[in-house]
Amino acid sequence: MTDRAVNDPRPIGRRGFLGAAAGGLAGASPLARLLSTARFDRLGRIGVQLYTIRDAMKRDFEGSLARVAQIGYREVEFAGYFDHPAKEVRGILHRHGLEAPAAHISLEDIRTRWEKTLDDAHTIGHRYLVCAWINDEDRSADGYRKVAAEFNRAAEAAQKAGIGFAYHNHSYEFVPIAGRLPYDILLDGSDPELVKFEMDLFWIVKGGGDPFAYFTRYPGRFPLVHVKDMAPDGKMVDVGQGTIPFARIFAEREKAGIRHFFVEHDEPADPFASIAASYAWLRGLRF
Repeated sequence: MTDRAVNDPRPIGRRGFLGAAAGGLAGASPLARLLSTARFDRLGRIGVQLYTIRDAMKRDFEGSLARVAQIGYREVEFAGYFDHPAKEVRGILHRHGLEAPAAHISLEDIRTRWEKTLDDAHTIGHRYLVCAWINDEDRSADGYRKVAAEFNRAAEAAQKAGIGFAYHNHSYEFVPIAGRLPYDILLDGSDPELVKFEMDLFWIVKGGGDPFAYFTRYPGRFPLVHVKDMAPDGKMVDVGQGTIPFARIFAEREKAGIRHFFVEHDEPADPFASIAASYAWLRGLRF
């Protein structure tokens, strides 16, 4: 059985494997022979959205990142730096073998301090800045169209700085306004070459959206996902303890454009136990 990590550049060596195994498989059942030559994928570098451990980050910024690295995570997504300068953040990440390909930012960051936000992102090493939400006062049909135009301008400036731009959904983007879903307004009103989307798998399912339909309609626009699970009663649970079909979703990563997978739980009883359990489940996932 071949097995490779997503984004692992090493050759699989399928021909050599099959040749070596041919003798042992000669008398095996058809199902055994099929399974023996099946090709399964697994996640390589698993990330975590640090909002999950935000209280610990406030108390002990570096110590919390050290614990994240000890669990096995190699990528993190920031949700604030807790007054730590960008150069210091970069140094802490380096000390603990971590990278931060993305960070969440606000509309206010875009509107009032975008140049500084881009400078900090470049210093830390972010590859994406992700707008985390849309303000209540902007949640009208016209408001969403205006925000999409703002995203285009912000993303153009980000691209010139060598940084990608994305938007992170909640469930409210799947409540129709004037006959349209806000999520569709944002996707259709933004430049697909500039504005990408970070799909929060819990919130899209909670809102009644279909991830697979969006992968098909907007291929390549979802380079990041939030990996969070939902119980049958709609509550958020640790990854692998709910009903969201992660294996099916990850199997379509090429169509969707997914490159970064960030575990998140908004209100865990024990944040570090939660991210450890989710990490362990994902390490064992084959798809």
